[in-house]
Amino acid sequence: MPFSSFGLSAPLVQAVAQFDEPTPVQLAAIPEVLSGSDLLVTAKTGSGKTTAFVLPILQRWLEALRTKPKRIHALILVPTRELAAQVREVVQEYAKDLPEKIKVVSAVGGVSINPQMMALRGGADIIVATPGRLLDLVDHNAVALDGVSSLVLDEADRMLDLGFADELSRILSLLPRERQNLLFSATFPSAVESIAQDLLHEPRRILIESEPEDVPDIVQRAIRVDTARRTPLLRHLIAEEGWERVLVFVAKKYAADHVADKLVRNGLEALSLHGDLSQGARSEVLRDFKNGEIQVLVATDLAARGLDIVRLPVVLNYDLPRSPADYIHRIGRTGRAGEKGEAISFVTAESAAHFNLIEKRNELSLPREVIVGFEPTDPAPLKSSGTGGVKGRRKSKKDKLREAAAWAARNSAGPES
Repeated sequence: MPFSSFGLSAPLVQAVAQFDEPTPVQLAAIPEVLSGSDLLVTAKTGSGKTTAFVLPILQRWLEALRTKPKRIHALILVPTRELAAQVREVVQEYAKDLPEKIKVVSAVGGVSINPQMMALRGGADIIVATPGRLLDLVDHNAVALDGVSSLVLDEADRMLDLGFADELSRILSLLPRERQNLLFSATFPSAVESIAQDLLHEPRRILIESEPEDVPDIVQRAIRVDTARRTPLLRHLIAEEGWERVLVFVAKKYAADHVADKLVRNGLEALSLHGDLSQGARSEVLRDFKNGEIQVLVATDLAARGLDIVRLPVVLNYDLPRSPADYIHRIGRTGRAGEKGEAISFVTAESAAHFNLIEKRNELSLPREVIVGFEPTDPAPLKSSGTGGVKGRRKSKKDKLREAAAWAARNSAGPES
């Protein structure tokens, strides 16, 4: 069943033209959201849940009677700043060719509240927010929630894990009684069940179970390499393996720019993607990568969740993710929609212990490869005694200052080439 069968406007159908067909959660959820029903959706991460609620919300916004100043049509609550950025990006990408301009505001903590207050002057059509910052804006009289037509709780299980229960309770008390409620969760713990009972009115329940054939077909590899040889090895693999496109994950924003620049200097079409880029620049980079106009996208974990690139053959961890769970999110960018994929991790002497932890947490055991011409020579770091220092005592303030100075000296010239 194509997206056009849902009765969506032509610009919305065109916005998802890169997808071959709707995923199971989209097939089940989109008609229910369009009908105005409350929904409780349980589906795994990476199943297409964001599109499942964004498309019908935009369609309903098109059909709604709008006023000035703007009243909030949809409030989308998410647990993290990163997810807020991704959901907002999806909304703006799908809405860019609509006949009327939509105002989407992201409200997240960890940054100054003043630009968000300015953005909310004159109201907004859709707000994507973390609960704490949304309440801050309410307390500053920057936003009123009494006109919300649709409420989305995205990754409700993670919100509860992060301790947002009290904030959610207060937000719900500020919303109008007559509204649509959409609750999306990868898992269904008792706390989510409790919220569902209090929040939803005669909800339609959608459970998308993972079938054995739905398990991504991803070949995972671990390659030992010295820290300073990672970029040359990356160039070597791109040439030897004949990768038409590869998504490369790094840990820092400056590393994304640095590695992409090194690749460009060696004749490769490469761009970086990170949070310091403007929304327009990020959308343009993603569009070029999806269209095959660039070969290598070097990204921070901004791209680890919610990014759906059709037929992406390879994901490479230039830097390992900090969280073992993020490893799964990263490699899940390949092997999607029934396609085969390959996920490669560079393992340096310094990161070897962390990769062991990633393997343990994700029940993996990968052989360590060594590529001819790139045999590692870096020594393994000294093992800690478990009390903070190699001498069996806690690190002193002077020890910590010395370590910080040494780290700054090593990194003052930027990442390795």
